[in-house]
Amino acid sequence: MRLISFVLLSVPSFAAEAKPLLPCTIYQPTTNAYYDISPIAVQPLVDHKKAHKDDRTESWHARGYDFGTNFTLNFCAPVIETIEEAVGIEDDLLKNISAFYEWKGKKYSIGQTSTELVFRGRELSLNYTNGSPCDSPSTHDRRELKHHEDDDDDDDDDDDKKKGDKKKGDEDEDHDKKSHKGKSSKDDDGNIRRKSTLISLACDQNLPLGKAHISFIGTSPDQCTYFFRAKTMAACGGVKEPPTGLGAGGVFFVIFLIFLAVYLLGGIAYQRTVQHQRGWRQLPNYNVWASIFSVLRDIIIILTSSCARLLPRRQGYNQLPASGRGRGSRADDENRLIDQLDEEWDD
Repeated sequence: MRLISFVLLSVPSFAAEAKPLLPCTIYQPTTNAYYDISPIAVQPLVDHKKAHKDDRTESWHARGYDFGTNFTLNFCAPVIETIEEAVGIEDDLLKNISAFYEWKGKKYSIGQTSTELVFRGRELSLNYTNGSPCDSPSTHDRRELKHHEDDDDDDDDDDDKKKGDKKKGDEDEDHDKKSHKGKSSKDDDGNIRRKSTLISLACDQNLPLGKAHISFIGTSPDQCTYFFRAKTMAACGGVKEPPTGLGAGGVFFVIFLIFLAVYLLGGIAYQRTVQHQRGWRQLPNYNVWASIFSVLRDIIIILTSSCARLLPRRQGYNQLPASGRGRGSRADDENRLIDQLDEEWDD
């Protein structure tokens, strides 16, 4: 009984042993719900494949509103747009950019591809790092100041003041380009700080599975971290386990094999040591299995004989049945012969 109990406890645990997670998947730590964000990952179309009406031919976009530009990003995969150059990104890393924006004719990466989802409490998030270098604080202060100055401009200014402001703005823009190109923010260790992206994934059951609604939330004060919120049905999770190599049928089959092995080995050991049986009689319940085998053998014989009757016979000569007259004459001849012998014995 201890052996059987051990088997029953060990087999399910073996079947439920967690395999390495697939990319862009995660289990919720408290509810153990399974999340798979891959349905909203945009994949490039194969050259010979035609795009269907539901296939996306471009990455996801998010409107920047007051940021001044829009964003392009993908989930757990690089953007499918071709990026030939990005500020501060080496050529061999351009194909791994998962989020970027364009500013003043240049593309800025805000994160390299990552397929690792993270749960913080009940919030599901995806983080991209190692984007373009962050700007120095002085550059951002200047941008913010220029933005406020533009907001304070009066609509009643004369043409000369507008021209002066435009000229000043052009000078600030040129200076901003030089500052952005020449200065980058560094951490305490002297390493260049790079842009990153944090995407908060929220459940929206009103959207189809392969659709998502992405909103730009904002940036950090130094414009080094960008925050987005993505609503999608893929972030709703579910109780269904991902496909595993050993399903429910496989578990029952393993349990059956273990019980069969225990039955045979235990029965043989008992019959051989206690009952001192040899040969086929060492099998447990030999008489039962022998009777079952005998019944099966009789059934097979009956079926084969019945099938043999249905088969066409071999062509050849067959014995013709004797006519009724022939049988009667033969019987008369026999009777006459018997009477004749009786008469000879009497003489």
